[in-house]
Amino acid sequence: MMAAMLFEDRSRAESFGAIAELYDRVRPTYPSALVDALLEDHPRRALDIGCGTGIAASLLTARGCDMLGVEIDERMAQIARRRGIAVDVAPFEQWDAGGQRFDLAVCGQAWHWIDPVAGAQKAAAVLKPTGRLGLFWNFGSPPRELAQLFGPIYARLAPGVESYSVLLGGEDARADTAIAGIAASERFAPAELSTFAWSRTHDTAEWLALLQTHSDHQTLPTAQRERLLAAIGDAVESVGGSFAMPYEAILVTARRR
Repeated sequence: MMAAMLFEDRSRAESFGAIAELYDRVRPTYPSALVDALLEDHPRRALDIGCGTGIAASLLTARGCDMLGVEIDERMAQIARRRGIAVDVAPFEQWDAGGQRFDLAVCGQAWHWIDPVAGAQKAAAVLKPTGRLGLFWNFGSPPRELAQLFGPIYARLAPGVESYSVLLGGEDARADTAIAGIAASERFAPAELSTFAWSRTHDTAEWLALLQTHSDHQTLPTAQRERLLAAIGDAVESVGGSFAMPYEAILVTARRR
């Protein structure tokens, strides 16, 4: 499914609450250079859109930001609150900001679940003049040895998933869709795109858990998902039971007009 249409697939968009604890435990963080880029204006008050369990918000809080999260799922929000993040539960497009204004609005790994034009318009409405919007994602691409093993497994057990999964190197237009939505909102200066390379080592158990936190895997029928994960687990075990996963964090930023 094209990224431009992902926000309309509510079964996927709202599938994360059922696995909130797992999500919080295994989802990767973000590189410090990306956080540096978000904070280059030294914002004091920041909004985390689609904050999930507070993974990104915690990074900004640790740097001195006063954070508020907006999250659609109460189960995810509860975990963010345990991290010390204040969270309002609502779809961002319909959220009532109550007159609050922010120096910075961020969204980690979630903007594709939000209408890209309406979301940009809403972000502009809650940002202070010259405030910034920062949207970011981790994209992965398994090492060649594993990718060659994974390919036939997905072709046999879950055809098509690997072609659009951001964890498997599939082609994805999320950043392009975000940039187009920002431009269409007519509320921001032209968006800028930055990339940050980093890596993380996953063992078999963590990799299988991580796959289950992505909606393209989580929403597969249970029996199909279990067969797929068993085969993927065997493949990782065949290369030693762990591997270094290359990630590229993509950051789209734009300043409110």
